[in-house]
Amino acid sequence: MSKSQKPTGIKKLWSASVYSAKGLKSCYQSEYAFRLEVWLALVLLPLGYWLGESSIEKVLLITPIFLVLIVELINSAIEAVVDRVGMEHHELSGFAKDAGSAAVLISLVIFIVTWIIILL
Repeated sequence: MSKSQKPTGIKKLWSASVYSAKGLKSCYQSEYAFRLEVWLALVLLPLGYWLGESSIEKVLLITPIFLVLIVELINSAIEAVVDRVGMEHHELSGFAKDAGSAAVLISLVIFIVTWIIILL
């Protein structure tokens, strides 16, 4: 395979998995909020499974936990790109970071509301 050809099939899947693991590791090492959310997830995932009375409830309790982690990863990526472009204050950079942070907040609200509705 020449350098210009991209891997396909199993090689592509393997490469994507390696990059994903690298992204998780990097975010865990560099982002306090993500580390905290990972540790909370390790506690809340089994708790959500245990507290859910039906399969639907289990899924509804577990899914928002992953949603928070996903949104935090995306927020961290946005912040990294903005910081890469430049550290000087710019209105659009502030907007991007604030919007990413707001997305994390909304995912946390979804998590809290879901758990309250199902458990109460």
